[in-house]
Amino acid sequence: MKIVFATNNLNKLKEIQQMLPTSIELFSLKDIGFEGEIPEDYETLEENAFQKAQYIFDRYKISCFADDTGLEVDSLNGAPGVYSARYAGEDCIAENNMRKLLFDMAGKANRSAAFKTVVAFVTDSEKIAFEGVAAGEILIEKQGDEGFGYDPIFKPEGYDITYAEMSSIEKNKISHRGKAVRKFTDYISSKS
Repeated sequence: MKIVFATNNLNKLKEIQQMLPTSIELFSLKDIGFEGEIPEDYETLEENAFQKAQYIFDRYKISCFADDTGLEVDSLNGAPGVYSARYAGEDCIAENNMRKLLFDMAGKANRSAAFKTVVAFVTDSEKIAFEGVAAGEILIEKQGDEGFGYDPIFKPEGYDITYAEMSSIEKNKISHRGKAVRKFTDYISSKS
């Protein structure tokens, strides 16, 4: 089965390639010749994930999945949420996002947070979504140098280390994206 993953994020692509069964031939946007940005105009993770998958499917007619992920912090009323990737501004980098988040949380006792991922899958005959959630907390300072995004400041529930202190295999077993992708791959495997 051939499927396109609608992302320009090479870290996400690598993470997901490790999780998919070998029966799935995964194509990146680069593999299909797509350059540019895919719109993300909505206010929810699910709407954004479907928008991205549909955008690529409409242009290339290849089954496509896309994900959208947000970090929802309780003491910030769910922020940064759908704006997690650009929390510190449109052209920011992960370091800037982490710095802003740590600044916004200074002095807050409640450090509870959850990562949420929605994977949307679009084919010529169906549209379906899968969600994964990982609860945890935001640390006061960074720990570890693996992973990407907010990984160095997110400690998942039940662990004494951050995502950034885990191997990618260990992280994939428990992460929000790992949970959503497993639901997706179980679904795909049952259809092939």
